[in-house]
Amino acid sequence: MGPDTLVSTRPEERADAAPVRPLRVLVTGYRSHPHVGGQGVYIRELTNSLLALGHEVSVASGPPYPELDPAVELIKLPSLDLFAEENAFLALRPRHLTSWADLSEWLSHNSGAFGELYAFGRRLDRFLRREGHRFDVIHDNQTLASPFLRIQSRLPVITTIHHPITIDRDYAVAAGRKWWEPLMTRRWYRFVGMQARTASRLDRLLAVSEAARDTHSDQYGVDPARVRVAYNGIDHDVFHPDAAVERETGLIVTTASADVPIKGLDVLIDALARVAAARPNARLHIVGQLRDGPAKRQIEAHGLSQRITTSHNLSREDVANLYRRAHIVACPARFEGFGFPAAEAMACGAAVVASNGGALPEVVGDAGLVAPVGDAGAMAEHLARLLDTPAEAARLGEQAAARARAEFNWSSHALAASRLYAEALAERNTAS
Repeated sequence: MGPDTLVSTRPEERADAAPVRPLRVLVTGYRSHPHVGGQGVYIRELTNSLLALGHEVSVASGPPYPELDPAVELIKLPSLDLFAEENAFLALRPRHLTSWADLSEWLSHNSGAFGELYAFGRRLDRFLRREGHRFDVIHDNQTLASPFLRIQSRLPVITTIHHPITIDRDYAVAAGRKWWEPLMTRRWYRFVGMQARTASRLDRLLAVSEAARDTHSDQYGVDPARVRVAYNGIDHDVFHPDAAVERETGLIVTTASADVPIKGLDVLIDALARVAAARPNARLHIVGQLRDGPAKRQIEAHGLSQRITTSHNLSREDVANLYRRAHIVACPARFEGFGFPAAEAMACGAAVVASNGGALPEVVGDAGLVAPVGDAGAMAEHLARLLDTPAEAARLGEQAAARARAEFNWSSHALAASRLYAEALAERNTAS
């Protein structure tokens, strides 16, 4: 079967599996770090699958730049990269005064706001005014900057939405311990108003889960009828079961990219404290770097320092091996637009205990145990149940691996995106 006749594994999509017409697709992302966060991973995997469908694919990105297949053209749209500057205030140069993208980014950063999204949108708009004839469609990865509305007037724009950043903002504001912290947090997240206005006016969006669609409708006023849902895929060549790897009784693994409330690490630490005393082999390994902060203080307060280890800068293969060794993989986030750690752990045959935050119940399905968001007691009960019954953990792991193989495939995601491209082009041609 060739790439142009790819058929989705989902029954409801098989009828929509006509051959894909090759198009010239520009995938865009304001920053696309290949190893930290999900932006670079999404762009790499999406572009690989679009190539497999026969599209001609380019990527326009600000730094850090993604790692791409050699067949994908990388168009670099440099930002000021002020986070890398020792003194961002002194980074302004005379040439920046001639560019509103540069100047707005510098002004925003040095006044406590995040201006990269808007600045990237302006740089992309300027590039497309010169080079837009090279592309049939633009596929953006949740920049949601206002210049995309100008771009949409000239070229079809499809935007992937993961989760509305208002959720991150609200948790961060609530976590403020001093009177001025909520004010500074709101200033930093000032861009969410722009994202809401832009999202509500874009013609077509691709959501990575029903939760992503519904929360953008609630938070940003997006019309659900303009949103198609297609789960993210995962790399099954890396994340898969391995019978040769023995699971370590009592080992709980979690991923925490940052010590912030939305990740729910505090809930998991409290849950571990409740089960640890009666289970000497229960221990937690955190994939992430814990700096001095709330989680460290909480660990010390519970006397769990000897039960918890961390690691960071791991390769995907290293993470997969951790998931294969884990007795349980815990995903306690208060909200996930999709939940890569849960999906990747499931693909490795791990038993997953998750919260019901955002899309996690969609991802886990009936192949894991789900606790209410923020409920350390319920999470502790699920951990204890699987720690005490390894056979049930193994059974859930087998179900999880089967579900991950069936549901989380980049080829299906790229096919859904391609359908949106075709619809957008057909509508534009009809209107003209």
